[in-house]
Amino acid sequence: MTATSALSLPRTFATAARVLRQLRHDPRTIALMILVPCVMLFLLRYVFDGSARTFDTIGASLLGIFPLITMFLVTSIATLRERTSGTLERLLAMPLGKGDLIAGYALAFGAVAVVQSALATGLAVWFLDLDVIGSPWLLLLVALLDALLGTALGLFVSAFAASEFQAVQFMPAVIFPQLLLCGLFTPRDAMHPVLEAISDVLPMSYAVDGMNEVLHHADLTTAFVRDVTVVAAVALLVLTLGAATLKRRTV
Repeated sequence: MTATSALSLPRTFATAARVLRQLRHDPRTIALMILVPCVMLFLLRYVFDGSARTFDTIGASLLGIFPLITMFLVTSIATLRERTSGTLERLLAMPLGKGDLIAGYALAFGAVAVVQSALATGLAVWFLDLDVIGSPWLLLLVALLDALLGTALGLFVSAFAASEFQAVQFMPAVIFPQLLLCGLFTPRDAMHPVLEAISDVLPMSYAVDGMNEVLHHADLTTAFVRDVTVVAAVALLVLTLGAATLKRRTV
């Protein structure tokens, strides 16, 4: 294995530090990633002010969905800027492996995802009184994995967009079908069999199922372990595919 193909922790951390420095100078992006999920949860709680049970029913699911969507949007646009500006190609011309680069991006956005998920979970459970039978820490775990999945999907789809507008256009193709089929609006087993079968292979379905397991069970369940394992495995798979797309040249 060559020096550029082996994963190097110093190069990975250096890449992550560079991305975080760029984010620090972009307060609008930081606000989108960290504050928007909290604001959406806050609005949702008081939309259902007269029906707290409704908020309890869908609030946990959206606690996982909102981070996934915001991290997908921000990551895809931010990575696309680096591709179209030629930054990624210049970095790959250096002694920097594709694994280092993709891991550095994932680490940087993952750090933001930790803050985002912690704030949203804390707001929902301790301020908005989301009624959860299980441990709030398990809610946080699922929210974090969902945010990391959104990051991985954003890194991946950025390879197939030539502009920021095209990156945004991937949301209806990648996110919206999962949103409709994840079980948020109706139980998945009540859908048409074809749609139910499709929902069984979509990662957001397992994100919602994992949140619902924490919502309704005090103990760690086998279904919860399955759900978080699927979400984590899909995120890792998509990150691997994202590394492969770094061969693509900007136009």
